[in-house]
Amino acid sequence: MKMQDKFSEQYMDYLDGTYDSVDRIVLNAYFRLGQSPGGFRFWWRMLMGNDDNLNNSQLMRFAGRFSRRIHANAAKYGIPLIHCQAKERKHKIAEPYFPSNPNFRGVFCILVGKAPAPVFDIKLFDNGGMDIRRKVPQPYVNYYFFHIMDPEWGHVVIRFCPHPPFSSQIILNGHEYIAKQAEKKKIPFIKEGNCFTQVSNVPGLSHIADTMKANSFVGRLVQVCERWIYSACLCFALTLDEQKKTGFHYSYSVYQAEYSRNLLFTRGRILDQIFESVIDRTRAPLDIKTVRTIFGYKNRPYKKDSKGNPPKIEVVVEKLTFNMTVFKINFRKLTVKIYSKGAHVLRIEAMAHNTSDLRCGKVIDRFPDIVIALEKILARFLFVLRSVDISFIDSGKLDEWPLPSKVGSIRVGGLDVNKPRIRAVMEAAIALSINPYGFTASELSELVRQILKTSEYHSRQASYDLKKFRGKKLVRRIGKSHRYETTENGLQSITAFLILRNKILVPLLAGAEKRVVNKLSKNIYEIDSHYKNIQSEMQEIFNILKIAA
Repeated sequence: MKMQDKFSEQYMDYLDGTYDSVDRIVLNAYFRLGQSPGGFRFWWRMLMGNDDNLNNSQLMRFAGRFSRRIHANAAKYGIPLIHCQAKERKHKIAEPYFPSNPNFRGVFCILVGKAPAPVFDIKLFDNGGMDIRRKVPQPYVNYYFFHIMDPEWGHVVIRFCPHPPFSSQIILNGHEYIAKQAEKKKIPFIKEGNCFTQVSNVPGLSHIADTMKANSFVGRLVQVCERWIYSACLCFALTLDEQKKTGFHYSYSVYQAEYSRNLLFTRGRILDQIFESVIDRTRAPLDIKTVRTIFGYKNRPYKKDSKGNPPKIEVVVEKLTFNMTVFKINFRKLTVKIYSKGAHVLRIEAMAHNTSDLRCGKVIDRFPDIVIALEKILARFLFVLRSVDISFIDSGKLDEWPLPSKVGSIRVGGLDVNKPRIRAVMEAAIALSINPYGFTASELSELVRQILKTSEYHSRQASYDLKKFRGKKLVRRIGKSHRYETTENGLQSITAFLILRNKILVPLLAGAEKRVVNKLSKNIYEIDSHYKNIQSEMQEIFNILKIAA
């Protein structure tokens, strides 16, 4: 079952339903023995009988033999084989060759493009010695992209390197898998690109998507890899006899993964209003270097580049490219973003560009743990969005903040919100709250220095200020570690205070200070008289509160 979040619950009245899905999955396929120089030399001896002919020329011959075989096979069976130029979008090139027959199975297109590869460099010495190591920098070699139509996964791409030890990548799409399974269970749906825009049985579709988190799903991933990588790719580099002779077998690890939550709105107009208002209210509090807001095209895109390609856009459905907003946040190799997908779908994604940053392992058996880790990041992102979007301050909270408090048995001072330093800590806490692993005192101090534009704020001062915030239950420590996170009520209270101060109180005070009584114009409009009355009343209120200039 998916984790419930208050952001989705808040807009549940406007939704037809929600579903979670694992989207893009990139698996690394590697021959374990061939990853080390010693193991690679041992494999070569099994293949050739000895390593007398192990040199760079022999390694290059493998790539040449693979190229000749694949070109001959493509010509024999009429499979398009296209050499791509640098920076060309390969999935766009392959789209015209998608098979029209729904029952088609197998390779329907092969693309060739250059990319850096971790190939071995063999150095021979006069005394008969040999040095084997990876080439640095990595040379550019031809990669072969096999576009395959699979009965269980739909469109599958295998990126194959023809240089020993024949490392590969398998690129899968979770939405393609869910669509195939929904067809088998006769669940009606309408799919536009990588998105279900209309689903008659949302719970049934969601149940199919949830199966991708189960431990048993690892077997399905291995099956689709084994079904094609040997018969469609490796067979052109090593014959079946050579594979058996050397015990060549791929192992798999998860390189990239995406997890999304999709909110199906009943009306597109409501989706636009809610989404734009959420982004407008949350963009400013989260505006730091690690937070980026990307706006799409405000007008219809019409210009093409020098190669005739259309402008790069985030959504491929044409009717949504005219006015689209993507809210994206990057953390090292992790990204979360929220954007509209289809006319009625709001998608929230958590992506791992390299799963090593998830710190839960990369081998294929860890796939369920990777999905759960991404789901937690997504839930944390929605928690922050909801907390910043709907912020409030409990009655009496501002009166309690300046008073001393206790953290355990230690008495600490209160929060003087009139000091720029405390307000800077508040802004930094909001900005760092999106990090799923919390933040340290040093990270907080670095951001406070940027906000205050000073170099005189250090980790010890940040630790002391965090202790004050902990005393007010605005921030808490994560377990027994030295990392911190904002509490739900704390994040809402801090955000509400900063919004009230920066958006309401400061502008009103500034307006009161600059109030100038001008001579009355001959043409006085009704709205002008109302404005002058408001200005006068606000000035009186400031005088009573003793906050006027």
